Amino acid sequence: MRDFAAIDFETANYSLIQPEPNYYNYWCSQVHGLCREDTDDAPVFPKVWAQIEPLIEGLPLVAHNKPFDEGCLKAVFRVYRMDYPDYEFYDTLCASRRAFRYLPNHQLHTVAAECGYCLENHHHALADAEACAWIAREIL
Repeated sequence: MRDFAAIDFETANYSLIQPEPNYYNYWCSQVHGLCREDTDDAPVFPKVWAQIEPLIEGLPLVAHNKPFDEGCLKAVFRVYRMDYPDYEFYDTLCASRRAFRYLPNHQLHTVAAECGYCLENHHHALADAEACAWIAREIL
């Protein structure tokens, strides 16, 4: 697979997006470092998606743990009552389990390292999406 768009959601994003509602679970904030003050002035999803959609039109999407990221995307489409385009989605987590059965785990940072990518800012959505893209190029 040559052309695709890698996607990653941190619960509470490609761009900072004001979640609906603008509420943060303490434990999620501990993982990704985001809190309400970070997104108070951020645009809502439909405005951000209007910028992203033309860039990924016709491309399959790739995520490390597809059920989570695809679920987040579908959920936000439902919240804003937007028609979901039924994207073709690939999962680098499943692919890595087949390709690298010998790894002790198949977490994003472990698989990225196996593919020669140093993931330095894990749980930052852009860094995670870049790692996922690297993995996808190597094994999909």
